[in-house]
Amino acid sequence: MKNVLFFDNMLTPKIITLIYWLLLLGVIFGSLQYIFGGWGGFTIGKFFMGLLYMVGGAIAARVWCELLIVLFKMNEALQALRNKSS
Repeated sequence: MKNVLFFDNMLTPKIITLIYWLLLLGVIFGSLQYIFGGWGGFTIGKFFMGLLYMVGGAIAARVWCELLIVLFKMNEALQALRNKSS
């Protein structure tokens, strides 16, 4: 508990992992809703666009979350360097 209260360990990377899974679920449900919902019912064009949204959304969510995690990894590396030199 002391590590969290004094910011020795970061809590945010764990939260970012949860956010990634929620984003992934949102992308899946949103693309399925695009494929099967709306006017016109199911068409082959909507199917391929829904698949494109699913793949693109999953990749975009992953890249965004990885960029956020990189910031925390850089912080950990800098702390290790500081502790090593002290």
